[in-house]
Amino acid sequence: MNRTFTAIAVLALATSWSQAPVAAQSTDEQIAAASLAAPEDRRAEATILGYVDGAVTTLRKGTNDLICLADDPSNTNFSVACYHESLEPFMARGRQLSAEGITGNDRKLKRFEEIESGKLAMPRDGRMLYVTSGDGYDAANNTVTNGSTRWVIYMPFATPEATGLTASPSRGAPWLMDSGTAGAHVMLMPPQ
Repeated sequence: MNRTFTAIAVLALATSWSQAPVAAQSTDEQIAAASLAAPEDRRAEATILGYVDGAVTTLRKGTNDLICLADDPSNTNFSVACYHESLEPFMARGRQLSAEGITGNDRKLKRFEEIESGKLAMPRDGRMLYVTSGDGYDAANNTVTNGSTRWVIYMPFATPEATGLTASPSRGAPWLMDSGTAGAHVMLMPPQ
């Protein structure tokens, strides 16, 4: 995996989507939008997930270790995540809980409980890159306007003391979220 992506990538998509959207975009548009969060040199080989009739399905089977998913590119507030395939059980469980009506912080805490109990596997270095659409998605140019990018590396049970990272968000510098929990993760928002 690309060292830059490995070193910084992964965000809390895990806590962002609250319900399964129904994509109004064509399969090609969903694939293009979903790949926005992948490093450019890895987009063409990533597995792309999308929504068909409200259900997540594989739109394109990839040949590398990335999985990308856009919730609904026709929605001006859509978000895109590309993550290492080792995170798929964690991500799939989040989608399942959302479909059951368990959203937001409750969904996050439920998954943390399941990781701690051993019911849900969490890789030691789950990685994700997350992009939000900001002011909207331009399908013709496959770009977002005023969007934001966040990178995350999940490090279960990491603490500020163990990592040397602050728990206070800071643009351009890494910080630790959900410290000491099964879902602890390093976040980085690049400077604008």
